[in-house]
Amino acid sequence: MSSERKSHWEKIYHGKATNEMSWYQPKPITSIRIIEDLKVAKSARIIDVGGGDSLLVDHLLDLGYTNITVLDISEKAIQSAKNRLGTRANNVHWIEADVASFTPHHQYDFWHDRAAFHFLIDIEEIDFYVSTVSSAISVGGFLVIGTFSLGGPKKCSGLEIQQYSSQSMFEVFKSNFDRITCTTVEHITPVGSTQEFVFCSFQRNDLA
Repeated sequence: MSSERKSHWEKIYHGKATNEMSWYQPKPITSIRIIEDLKVAKSARIIDVGGGDSLLVDHLLDLGYTNITVLDISEKAIQSAKNRLGTRANNVHWIEADVASFTPHHQYDFWHDRAAFHFLIDIEEIDFYVSTVSSAISVGGFLVIGTFSLGGPKKCSGLEIQQYSSQSMFEVFKSNFDRITCTTVEHITPVGSTQEFVFCSFQRNDLA
């Protein structure tokens, strides 16, 4: 885990309340719609990468999903989510790790990443991520990535990001994944500004 990267995110999460973060969503409508459209089984192994203090885990529990993992680099973000969930936090697997160096111990049926992947701007880290999801997602399993689009911000939380189009996203993952759909989404931040995201869903093929 990069100590510099971890330190940066701990400072971010110590500096603001959850509902003050630019990525805050009281209900992650796009992610939930994709999960429902893909008919992800309630017992599926789901991992939310960079999920930290996102409310997606709350809604997944409400919907009856029983095998949820949340990964985040920030201890503060994870603790905040645990505090919010109370005893329901015991029904979630929590991993404090940097996805740029994360090695999963088993496979997942559904990998969700909203706004974590686009912070990887070095080709070595991008390649590592692609290699990780290619082995960590079961054949037939799903990968959903949400990043800033070409019309979105070029920086977030003081860090440079990598923008993507639906085509450039497909080019990154095409070796081991078949594209299902891509959509552009406008996210309204707590201060009222608009951020444009592209969400792409893929299915792991058996060609690797």
